[in-house]
Amino acid sequence: MVYDLLIRNANVLDGSGAPHFRADVAIQGERICAIGEMPYAKANTIIDAQEYYLAPGFIDVHTHDDTNVIRTPDMQPKLTQGVTTVVVGNCGISASPVTLAHDVPDPMNLLGNAEDFRYPTFADYAQAVDTAQPSINVAALMGHTSLRSQVMDSFDRPANSAEISTMEALLRQALDEGALGLSSGLAYRNAIHAPTTEMAPLVAIVGEAGGVYTTHLRDEFAGLLDAMDEAFNTAREGKVPLVISHLKCAGAGNWGGAVQALSKLEAATQHQHAHCDCYPYTAGSSTLDLGQVTDEIEITITWSQPHPEQARRPLKDIATEWKMPLIDAARKLQPAGAVYHNMSEADMQQVLAHPLSMVGSDGLPNDPNPHPRLWGAFPRVLAHYSRDLNLMPLAEAVRKMTSLSAANFGLTDRGTIRIGAYADLTLFDLNTLEDTANYETPIAAAKGIELVVVNGKIAYHQGAITGQRSGRMLRRTERISHMTPSDQSKQEQTP
Repeated sequence: MVYDLLIRNANVLDGSGAPHFRADVAIQGERICAIGEMPYAKANTIIDAQEYYLAPGFIDVHTHDDTNVIRTPDMQPKLTQGVTTVVVGNCGISASPVTLAHDVPDPMNLLGNAEDFRYPTFADYAQAVDTAQPSINVAALMGHTSLRSQVMDSFDRPANSAEISTMEALLRQALDEGALGLSSGLAYRNAIHAPTTEMAPLVAIVGEAGGVYTTHLRDEFAGLLDAMDEAFNTAREGKVPLVISHLKCAGAGNWGGAVQALSKLEAATQHQHAHCDCYPYTAGSSTLDLGQVTDEIEITITWSQPHPEQARRPLKDIATEWKMPLIDAARKLQPAGAVYHNMSEADMQQVLAHPLSMVGSDGLPNDPNPHPRLWGAFPRVLAHYSRDLNLMPLAEAVRKMTSLSAANFGLTDRGTIRIGAYADLTLFDLNTLEDTANYETPIAAAKGIELVVVNGKIAYHQGAITGQRSGRMLRRTERISHMTPSDQSKQEQTP
C-alpha cells in the first residue's frame, strides 16, 4: 500500500496525557490509518520528523475568528502556532444568526463591521465557511448578545417573554443546523441586564439538544465567586455541560483568589460537568469598558474610532495630555479597544495548570494592535510554561489543548492521535519553540512549529503556508453526554 502521507521518526504525544512514544504515523485521505514502526512503508509524501514532537492539532476553544475564517481563510495567526480547529461564537457574540441595519453593538464590533454580519441563520454562516474553505476547521457557538441584537430595540433591560420566545426559536434552529451550543457575555453592557430568568430557558434548550454552554461570567472581579455560582446553577438546571470562559481573578484587589475559585470549580464537578479555559497571559483585551477603568493597573489603548492617533498609548498618558480624569479620557476615546494588565502571574499559573482547564487564546484578529495571545498562546504554554518553568508536563499541556477540548465540545475523532482519527496534526521542535509575539510587537509568528496537517493535507511546513486549505465546518451531530463525576474523571485521562 502507498500512503498519502507518512511522518517518520516522531515522538508522538497522542493527546491523552500519556508520555510520548517513538513511532511513524501514516495517513490515508483525511484520517490516520497506521501508527508504529514502518521502515519499509511507502507514501506519496514522506516527512522526516527528526525526533520532533508530533501532537494532535491544537484546538483553540476560545476565539473570535467568526468572520475571519471567511474573510482571511489562510488563518495565518492560527496555523503558525499549530492550531487546526477554532471554536468561534464566544463571549455571547457570534456572526450568526445576525443581520444588522445599523451600527454594530458593543462588543459584537470585535467581530467586524456591519457588512460582516450577513448570516441570518446558522446554516447561512456554515455554508459561507464551507465556501471559503479556510485552512483550519471551524466549530461555532451561538452568542446570547447576538440573539438579543435580533429581537430587542434596547439592551438596557431584560428581554420580555415574546423576545425570549423569539430567541428560543432562533437558537433551536441554529442547534438543529449544527451549532455547538450557546455562549454568553454577561459582563458586557449589552448583556448585563439579562437576568437568570432570561438565560435559563435558552440554556435549557441547549441541554435538550445535547450542546454546551460557555459563559464570560457576569463578574470577574470582586463578584467572581457569586458569578461562578450563577453559572453553575444555570447550567445545572439546564442539564448542560458548562465551560467558564477565560477564568481569572481580575483587578488588583482580587489577586490571590485563584485557589478559592478553583476549589469552587472542583466542588461543582461533584454534581455537574464543568470546566474552564485560560490564556497564558496576565493581561486581558477587549473593547474599552468604562467599568474597568482604574489607575490601579496599566491600560493600553489598541484602537479608537474617534482618535485613532492614540492607539498603542497608555490611557494614563492620554489623560495627562488631555488634562482630564482617566474616566473622561476613556469616554472620549470610545468606541475603542484596550489591553488591561489586571491579573497576577501566580493566579494565572494556577488556573492554567489545573486539570479542569483548557487552553484558549481569546485573540482578537480584527484589532489593529492585538494582544500577543492572538499569535502566541499555544507555543507559550508548551515552551515557556511547560518546558522552561515546569508548570506542567509536556504531555499534560498537550492534553489541555487537544483531547480535553475535543471531548468538552463534542468534536468527534479530533484531538487525538489514533488509528481512525482525523489527521489534524502539529509537529514541533521543543528546543526552538518560542512565542515571539509580545505587547510591543504583537503580530509575530512563533518559532519551532515545523508542520501542520489539517484533515490529512499539509497546511503549513517549515515556516510557510502551503495554500492547501482543507479545513471544514464542524457541525454538531451527536449529543454531548451529561457525565457523572466518575465518568468525567475517566474522560480527563483518556481522549
